[in-house]
Amino acid sequence: MLNRKMMLLSATTLIVSVVATTAQARNYIEVVGSSTVFPFSTVVAETFGKKTGLPTPKIESTGSGGGMKLFCKGDGINTPDITNASRRIKINEFEKCHKNGVTDITEVLIGFDGIAIANSRTGANFNALTRKSLYLALAAKVPASVAGQNRNQHDLIDNPFTHWNQIDSKLPNVKIKVLGPPPTSGTRDALQELAIEGGCGAFPHMQAIKNKNKQQYKTLCRTIREDGHYVEMGENDNLIIQKLVNDKNALGIFGYSFLEQNMDKVKGADIDSKPINFENIASGDYPVSRPLYFYVKNSHRGKIKGMDEFIAEFVDEDTFGEEGYLVDKGLITSLEDKRAKFANDAINAIKLKL
Repeated sequence: MLNRKMMLLSATTLIVSVVATTAQARNYIEVVGSSTVFPFSTVVAETFGKKTGLPTPKIESTGSGGGMKLFCKGDGINTPDITNASRRIKINEFEKCHKNGVTDITEVLIGFDGIAIANSRTGANFNALTRKSLYLALAAKVPASVAGQNRNQHDLIDNPFTHWNQIDSKLPNVKIKVLGPPPTSGTRDALQELAIEGGCGAFPHMQAIKNKNKQQYKTLCRTIREDGHYVEMGENDNLIIQKLVNDKNALGIFGYSFLEQNMDKVKGADIDSKPINFENIASGDYPVSRPLYFYVKNSHRGKIKGMDEFIAEFVDEDTFGEEGYLVDKGLITSLEDKRAKFANDAINAIKLKL
């Protein structure tokens, strides 16, 4: 009986030892996060692999929110080393990281991206789009007065618009159908904050709500309708492109880099009379643009081979600078002094403080 117990104990010890060894033996860098940063991070990973001969980092597109959730889950090497984000880390995410022992994080701004509102190259012309029309098309609640109802101008009603020309006669007479990302996506966050809320603020009585209760204002302005006119497509931007090719008058929401890569299939609409292009995004003239980041778990440096080299490759001027290879992939570079600041932070593992 004793021998049997000893055998079981030895077998259990062996299993635990194998599992521990496997956990400690991860020989590749693991990156999660934004679908918008994904193609940039993938190119850097491939370049890093070729230059160093080390395993190419594993890049996973989980969305900014999904990436933060995985990144902040804990400090062990069974968690991601880096997370990409198409928005800045939120205070509640930062606090969750700290609560779970992820207390030493470096933030790196890699550049900027515009949110493309696009449709098939052979589809209708949407260049009369504005942030106001996007709000009226996509918000769950809209002012009753705008919908032509004889009610108090402060009343909000369920969105009644079904066709774009009901909102603005300059827009095409086609059904409102927008294919976009889910709530876990930074692209979705940017669409809600920059486009929909930006259009919501054009109504004086909505501004009055903002002055009284900012949280109520945000909720009213950012909540997207759920009656079939906005269709969640997951974190796969390529799938949206495919759907737009087949549904010529549907609109899709994704980052500028994907627009650049698929100009033979889709066209980006002007927003507030500003075309979506490199110059307008870099100057801030294009109204629906946002910053792109990655976040490093500094405790994994030294534990995962090649992390320092991968990070250094990402923030090299030949990578994310004005003449860098990421520009060819659609990245909008930040100003030289900002690049220098974040490159220094990245290389020297400067701890983020919010």
